Amino acid sequence: MKTLSAAAILLFAVALNGCAIVPGQRMDEGALQREDSHMQLVQITPELVDQSQQPAAIPPELLSYQPQDYRIGPGDTLYITVWDHPELTSPAGSQQQTVANGRLVRPDGTLFYPYAGTIKAAGLTVEELRQSLTKRLGSFVRDPQVDVNVVGYGSQRVTLEGAFQHTDAQVLNSVPVTLSQAIGMAGIDTQNADLSGFTLTRDGKTYHLDLTEVNQTDNGQPIYLKPGDKLFLPYNDNKEVYVVGEVIRPQAITFKTNALTLTQALGRAGGLSPVTSSGNAVYVIRGSEKLSQTPAQVFHLNARSPASYALADNFRVEPGDVVWVGAAGITKWNRFLSQLLPLSGLIYQTAGAADRIDNR
Repeated sequence: MKTLSAAAILLFAVALNGCAIVPGQRMDEGALQREDSHMQLVQITPELVDQSQQPAAIPPELLSYQPQDYRIGPGDTLYITVWDHPELTSPAGSQQQTVANGRLVRPDGTLFYPYAGTIKAAGLTVEELRQSLTKRLGSFVRDPQVDVNVVGYGSQRVTLEGAFQHTDAQVLNSVPVTLSQAIGMAGIDTQNADLSGFTLTRDGKTYHLDLTEVNQTDNGQPIYLKPGDKLFLPYNDNKEVYVVGEVIRPQAITFKTNALTLTQALGRAGGLSPVTSSGNAVYVIRGSEKLSQTPAQVFHLNARSPASYALADNFRVEPGDVVWVGAAGITKWNRFLSQLLPLSGLIYQTAGAADRIDNR
């Protein structure tokens, strides 16, 4: 019986100290606040939420750009009319289509026209080319009446790449095109696009724009496109938030804008487990590229009160964030007991065997 009593005492002692050795993860806020910690504890407060809701400003140079008069370039097709001189206007015959009688601007920017010779057309506006032709033809045609029209645009383009439905280059003409119009014509793969990762590259400089915020902050100031602009819309396959811990469905959540809030992330995971979660242990862990220089941040939400979800509904999560929900104290204790009971059975079996041996 001595062996059995010792086993019982051992089991009781382990139970008394269970809180100190309860298995599972827990957030040590005291350790986060030490000076040598590479983590920074930040409470989610109304002031913090207000700061995070400030939309990114659209670069002023994009808003201030205004398209100039269309300038002719290589690949354009021009229809040149010299009134009362059909032999110059329609050398292929008046029955032919307009394009058949057009003049293609060569790759070197020049075109040939009878009696005017070779003309440098690239870089000129339609009016400037008309005046040049009128002057040259004046030596052969009395008081020439010249008209110039662009019937085929091919020199000025905007290229598109990424999660668009149509990525064909869009040709610019004499009518200015805005960013919204170009995106509307291309179409967006709404299921797979990362709207917050959109970039516009112009003159060697890349601008990062959130398309959702661009639409919200447009205020009648369109962004006009410039010849040579490159539009890139990335896919959202690498844009995830990881929700783990005491939630109904722990999972990686993919999203396409920067407007995903903590409430939405928890909602997609089924919400906090009503049985096992601790309302005071909701954390958003945000890493840093260089921990030695910039500490990672741990944002803490006290979700014991339903009113706290007003903060969570306005706190935006970022790609790569880990949303962790800790377990309640009773949950940790129950899990500790579930691991302890098999050990207690083994102790009692061993004690019983030892007692039987002593009684022989």
